[in-house]
Amino acid sequence: MKYPSAFVMRQSTARSLADRAGTYVSRLKSASLALLVVTLATACDLAPAQTAQPSSPKGDTVRITADQMHQLGIVKVESAVFRIEKQAIGQIAFNEDASTLVLTPFSGRVTRLIAKIGDAVKRGDPLYEIDSPEVVQAQTDLIAAVQGLDKSKSQLALAKRTFDRQTGLYDAKATSQRELEQAKADHTSAETDVKTAEGVLSATRNRLRVLGRSDTEVARLEKERLINPLITISTPIDGTVIARKVGPGQYVRSDSGEPLYSIADLSIMWLKANVSENDIGLVRVGQEIEVRVLAVPDRVFKARISAIGAASDAATRRVVVRSEIPNPGGALKSEMFATFKIVTGNGEPDAAVPVDAVIRDGDLAFVWVEREPTLLERRPVKLGIELNGRLQIREGLQPGERVVARGAIFVDNEWRQ
Repeated sequence: MKYPSAFVMRQSTARSLADRAGTYVSRLKSASLALLVVTLATACDLAPAQTAQPSSPKGDTVRITADQMHQLGIVKVESAVFRIEKQAIGQIAFNEDASTLVLTPFSGRVTRLIAKIGDAVKRGDPLYEIDSPEVVQAQTDLIAAVQGLDKSKSQLALAKRTFDRQTGLYDAKATSQRELEQAKADHTSAETDVKTAEGVLSATRNRLRVLGRSDTEVARLEKERLINPLITISTPIDGTVIARKVGPGQYVRSDSGEPLYSIADLSIMWLKANVSENDIGLVRVGQEIEVRVLAVPDRVFKARISAIGAASDAATRRVVVRSEIPNPGGALKSEMFATFKIVTGNGEPDAAVPVDAVIRDGDLAFVWVEREPTLLERRPVKLGIELNGRLQIREGLQPGERVVARGAIFVDNEWRQ
């Protein structure tokens, strides 16, 4: 049966529309199914959110590729001694603990100078001779004290004989008790007078010793009782005459306070150095230092700090540090300009790494340690001081371990990503 062409065209069009409608329906079903799957997945993700476990924190290791490893500088942790050196300036001075000023103990005229500047003297050696009326008076007092003691002893002997006689008479009933008691009182008084006279004699002897008389001279004066107006002043310590401020024939006074001689022991000198108050915390008593003197440039003197000043100078902000320096041969002279070097540190070796190996994160410090090839570990360390481009590691590393030096920042950035 043949259909008209118009009918055939309408039928073909209807089939085409039906095919297209089926395609749309199929696509709509697929889209709905996909939307359903997404909805279910979302619901599954959201539903257990209240019971989900938290994600683990980032580990302390990072693994890098072999190509990246070639770009890094791996170095071995070394062992080194970290000691800080600080320098200060100062002056050589006399040892004040072994030096003294010699004053005149009384007024008078200098008749003879015995010791000269630069002379080495021993304790008791004569320095100068002086003629003083005070010496005459002291010797006169000594002679009077000796005579007083002799007289007291004579009175004591007489009182003892009288007391013994009265005791015998009283036992024989030939005298009264009153006479016996009077004799006993006289004997006791005579004993007291002897003790007083002995005290006066001892005082006058000590006065002459203070004035410079030796025990031999005092004993001779007591025996011969001849007054000598001249007296020799001796040195009280061993040392060297470093100054003299008196001339022959000069009249000196005991109340002037002017030293006539200065004696010092030159075997040990002092170094008075001015240390910045910022460095004073590095200095301690007993610490050994190295001293160089411009006048003796080829020698290094060893010294030991003996005292640290209690105050800082308001103008220079420096503290005086005193050291004792042995001076064999007398090469060091007072007022010489000197420099000294303070070395601080415990002297024990610690782990040392290059400065660029340390990563700082706030107040903390880290290094990257090679645990195995291409595997690096981020490890916290405790830093010490920096010296010559290396950092002291007090805790966290041991000598012999390997750490990243060049490229440590790159590794840290890779770890943070």
